[in-house]
Amino acid sequence: MKRNVARHIVASLVLALFTIVGPATAAAPKQETATFAGGCFWCMEHPFDELPGVISVTSGYTGGQKKNPTYEEVSAGGTGHAESVQVVYDPARVSYEKLLDVYWHNIDPTVKDRQFCDVGHQYRSAIFYHSAEQRRLALASKAALEKSKPFREPIVTEITAASTFYPAEEYHQHYYRKNPLRYKYYRGGCGRDRRLTELWGSAAGH
Repeated sequence: MKRNVARHIVASLVLALFTIVGPATAAAPKQETATFAGGCFWCMEHPFDELPGVISVTSGYTGGQKKNPTYEEVSAGGTGHAESVQVVYDPARVSYEKLLDVYWHNIDPTVKDRQFCDVGHQYRSAIFYHSAEQRRLALASKAALEKSKPFREPIVTEITAASTFYPAEEYHQHYYRKNPLRYKYYRGGCGRDRRLTELWGSAAGH
């Protein structure tokens, strides 16, 4: 009888503890950040959004001196910032090398201070690395691309240390979803896919 009572007490304590603490939960996935500039940030979100392992993609501004810049200030030039995207990803599901591959095939790396119809330092192409390992991989990918590229022009894309990233205004976030017709019209009129096809043999972007 005493033994049954003791078992009942132990079982009750275990149940109470389980109720308070809850069941064991899986560890949250590790997250890392990558930052890229490739001209209009509207056009750089979609390719990364579709990658398994990418947690979020945010349009914004980085690489300059102006704190809390607005779209009007950046697009006018003079802030030093580039229109960019910040990619948060799970490195267990998608590698930084894969992100680099997607990046290269969605930009024109042969032009300085310009991407397609958008001209100015704010539309330069750049890889902003967040660690020594990202820098090493970015430089290695650029060197490999120089050897295998299907075009003659040299690659002028910057590889530089990441600095403060300022998210763009909300209406810019995932613009291709919010305004698909205007996005398609802009992308076509800018000649982005036509140039990507010339460079890479097929339009890698969306």
